[in-house]
Amino acid sequence: MDIPWIRGRVATQAHVGLPEGTVEEEYARNGFFGRYAHLYRQHPPVGWTKIEGPLRPRAYDLRKVEGAEDWLTTRRPILENADVRLSVATLSTPMPYVLRNADSDELLFVHEGAGRIETDFGPLSYEPGHYLLVPRGTAYRLAPTSRSSFLLVEANSEIDFPDKGMLGQHALFDPAVIKVPSPEEGSTQAPNAEGEYELRILREGAVTTVHYPFCPLDVVGWKGTLSVQQLHVRDIRPVLSDRYHLPPSAHTTFVMHNAVVCTFLPRPLENGDPHALKVPFYHSNIDFDEVLFYHRGEFFSRAGIAPGMLTFHPQGIHHGPHPKAMERTAGVTRTEEVAVMLDTKNPLRACDAARAVENDEYWRSWR
Repeated sequence: MDIPWIRGRVATQAHVGLPEGTVEEEYARNGFFGRYAHLYRQHPPVGWTKIEGPLRPRAYDLRKVEGAEDWLTTRRPILENADVRLSVATLSTPMPYVLRNADSDELLFVHEGAGRIETDFGPLSYEPGHYLLVPRGTAYRLAPTSRSSFLLVEANSEIDFPDKGMLGQHALFDPAVIKVPSPEEGSTQAPNAEGEYELRILREGAVTTVHYPFCPLDVVGWKGTLSVQQLHVRDIRPVLSDRYHLPPSAHTTFVMHNAVVCTFLPRPLENGDPHALKVPFYHSNIDFDEVLFYHRGEFFSRAGIAPGMLTFHPQGIHHGPHPKAMERTAGVTRTEEVAVMLDTKNPLRACDAARAVENDEYWRSWR
């Protein structure tokens, strides 16, 4: 254990009992797991009056992203780097073909709508709040029963669940709540006008089409440790502390190379100590870009944010609660928000669809 140096006026316990007239900034490496410093400032580090240059907090209203009715063309990339791509997609009618992504694992988060996903392993019904994890190379098709919108993470590495360490294997969620499909019920895919079934393969960004005289989702049985997996946010039991504000990494749901996905859920706030912070502390993203998609609920640490919107806080510039968030939490005992966070070690680039729906004034919301 590293022994911390202490200079000047500080709080003995992080995020609790800040010296009067100060705000706390956590300056940390490796996503709050590495070396750190708590800086006690006289003014919030987000108290800017002007930002010139490309580095700034950003917000995107994904409700305004135009979609299409084809699953491959309706997915609109929002942010991407060499490790992951984050997109949004909508679909109202069943896919007339089966898709195999030979480039990436896919993690679909259902924001709206219902239906089912048909896969090599069998079908699963979905509803809002479901995560659907589709391993790279798995053939699948979506068959919505109502207009469905998804947040989609494509990873060039394997997506898995995190090691829960000293919390134990049943913390956050019992592995028994994870569902996998069973192939007893077959696909509803119909043949095309020529009596053939279409499989599209995505590889290196190009699409190859393969035709069969039978449905390619024809598995009648399977066994092993690799499958499509489904997890609902209601089955996640967030870890919390009554007297200490935990870092975002405590809410990690999925891990992949150079990125993690976290889930923020309704939970009690830090009510056991009147001096404990109830909102995220100010911090500077040194090693990770931070992206937050707002699914439902009231996001009390942010003003002007609604379900279906997304914020992007890049490495190198501070962020934290909006100015009146501290006041709003004075009498609040719990949070009711549901949000999905993507943290990436390598910088993300905004795509065309994101720039078209950006709130250019978001950086002013801390003024």
